[in-house]
Amino acid sequence: MWIAAGSLAAWLWLLLGQGFFWRTDVRLPRRGPDGSGPPEPAAWPSVAVVVPARDESAVLPAGLPSLLAQDYPGPAEIFLIDDGSSDGTGKLARELAEEYGGLPLTVDSPGDPGPGWTGKLWAVRHGMALATTRIAADRKDNGDHRDDGGRKDDGGVDYLLLTDADIAHEPDSLRELVRAAEANGLDLVSQMARLRVATGWERLIVPAFVYFFAQLYPFRWVNRPRGRTAAAAGGCVLLRREAAERAGIPESIRQSVIDDVALARTVKRSGGRIWLGLADRVDSVRPYPRLGELWRMVSRSAYTQLRHNPLLLLMTVAGLAMVYLVPPAAVVAGVLTGRPTLLSLGAAAWVLMTGSYIPMLRYYRQTLWLAPLLPLTALLYLLMTVDSAVRHHLGQGAAWKGRTYARPSAAP
Repeated sequence: MWIAAGSLAAWLWLLLGQGFFWRTDVRLPRRGPDGSGPPEPAAWPSVAVVVPARDESAVLPAGLPSLLAQDYPGPAEIFLIDDGSSDGTGKLARELAEEYGGLPLTVDSPGDPGPGWTGKLWAVRHGMALATTRIAADRKDNGDHRDDGGRKDDGGVDYLLLTDADIAHEPDSLRELVRAAEANGLDLVSQMARLRVATGWERLIVPAFVYFFAQLYPFRWVNRPRGRTAAAAGGCVLLRREAAERAGIPESIRQSVIDDVALARTVKRSGGRIWLGLADRVDSVRPYPRLGELWRMVSRSAYTQLRHNPLLLLMTVAGLAMVYLVPPAAVVAGVLTGRPTLLSLGAAAWVLMTGSYIPMLRYYRQTLWLAPLLPLTALLYLLMTVDSAVRHHLGQGAAWKGRTYARPSAAP
């Protein structure tokens, strides 16, 4: 009974004291047809879109054309960095650019990762360097100094959009990201892309993935200028170049497997202002139709998030059990033993849990009947986390597309 009461108390605290993580109203403000919303900048800054890609031919036809079609008033180029693909990703990217036209596309390869680098961040490093050199040369050739509005002009790129090959952007996505950054003086603007939810397993697990992420990194806390909480969603990150240089990005996070959170923390610690919210017009097209694929997606980095610390693992397992598994267990025990107080405590905690999950299900346009099943989903995440730790201690570490980081570093 005391355990059930503790679970109910935990839910009351989570709902009221954890940054209202369960709400889904932290969205990027858009400019309305009447001119409301963030104002347009006096001069649109230059943007380099950097897309690290490794064996992405299956999803590239849905993602890359959306970047090529960006309706952006300023100078913008796309740099797709082919990170050692074996499925013709680079060739397909060039063919898509020829077919769809739009923003200029450069396809290049960085070679094998340098010592101490993850493959993705090695590709990002190459893309950032290539973009800075290319755009500076283009602006010099065109006589474009873009010093309107007092912006420092050193000939380089002003912003970097770091996005993934499986992310589809609406045509105004880049414009709205830059508008928000310029209007609010933000150094990093990130949107958590709406993940694909089509199969039964995706419906059960994917909305909960975002729900748990928001519980761990409440968006309102992330967006506080003086708050310590920092996070980003790697599928869509607009980064001011000056902030990247000040924070030493990407060298300062070169070993990070959870690179998006590491990126946000490093930018914020260096004095940058960051913003994170849910996306309305940015979607992930990557499918996870079966449980095994979702399992690998979560377990790949779950233990890294816990800094490979067995004590943190134990505390996490105990916390998940206390918060998510005790309420239904208390209900069943209350019914079987005829103890109405135990039943009431468990039912009250389960109701609060269910209610907190409903906004996320609505955001994903899913049936609300999935909300009472959150304890089952939490149990799966608990098992995925334990599996992540077991794999790490077996030397298998974080595996991604043929690369294994046996002892990846935690996000700083």
